[in-house]
Parts: sequence; C-alpha cells; structure tokens
Amino acid sequence: MATLPEFAEIVREHQGMVFSLAFHALQDRAAAEDLSQEVFLSLHENLHRLESPGHVKHWLARVASNRAIDEIRKRKFRRGPSLEQVPEPRAKAGERDLLLSRQLRRTVASLPAAARVMIILRFQEDLELAEIARVLEIPVQTVKSRLHRSVNLLREKMLRRQAPASEVKQA
Repeated sequence: MATLPEFAEIVREHQGMVFSLAFHALQDRAAAEDLSQEVFLSLHENLHRLESPGHVKHWLARVASNRAIDEIRKRKFRRGPSLEQVPEPRAKAGERDLLLSRQLRRTVASLPAAARVMIILRFQEDLELAEIARVLEIPVQTVKSRLHRSVNLLREKMLRRQAPASEVKQA
C-alpha cells in the first residue's frame, strides 16, 4: 500500500482542481472558496480512511461535486452575482480553459445542478467516464447516459440562444 503524502502537500497538489470544480459549478468565488475549505476540512478528518494518492484525487472530486450539487440545490431560488461579475480564476500558464467562451459559460451555468457538474467533470476537469463513475459512485453506463443528456441539453440551449441573433440578421 502506497503511503499518503502530508496533508499540506495534498492540499497544494489538489486545491486548484477542487476550487475550479466549485467555482465553475457555483459561479461564485466566495462560495467556491468556502466549499473548497469545507472539502479540505473533511479530507483532514477522513485522511486516515484513504488508501492511496490516487484515491485522494477521486475522493476530493467526489466530495467537491456532491457538495457543489447540494449548494446549487440550496440556492435554487436565491440569486448571487452573475457569472460576468465574478472574475475568472487564473489558470496555470499553458493550461486551456474549455469553458472560456462567455456564452458557453452562461449556458453551462443555466443547466440543472447534476448536468452542470457532469459537464464540468468531463470537459473542465477532463475526467474520463470511468473516473467520473468512481467520483460520483455511479455505473459507467449511467455516466454515459447522463453525460449524453447533459451535452444534448447544453447543445439545445446554445442553439436557442443563437436562434434569435440569426433571425434578426435575416429580417
């Protein structure tokens, strides 16, 4: 069994991933920071249960995803700052943010919580289907069908947002 690195080292290594997932799911920097702190506090309390460094990453992604979904559901009727009002977190040099497009970010933000997290895990965090299945503790086939529905919903919303602009050009 591989030994786990020190807690501070784990935080340094994975804080970007946890914050990014929380930020893109919640579109609120302060809430993402709070959620990230809660996730790492929970990690500290449960570190003795984790088996390997690989297990740590999946555990963090699962806990962050679940807590983000819970927070989105809690805030369903509350309105925070819009996505345009929140500054984009700085990525490491050379990293590409696939959710960079303002329209795409807005459309992803308008998705239901579970669909939003599914899109973020697959395309922002670049997790494979099997990794998402482990993170969310669901079968790979369920990940495939949920991701397919989420992408279709995202596509439909993007097409609807583009339709009024193209209708105006034709008039």
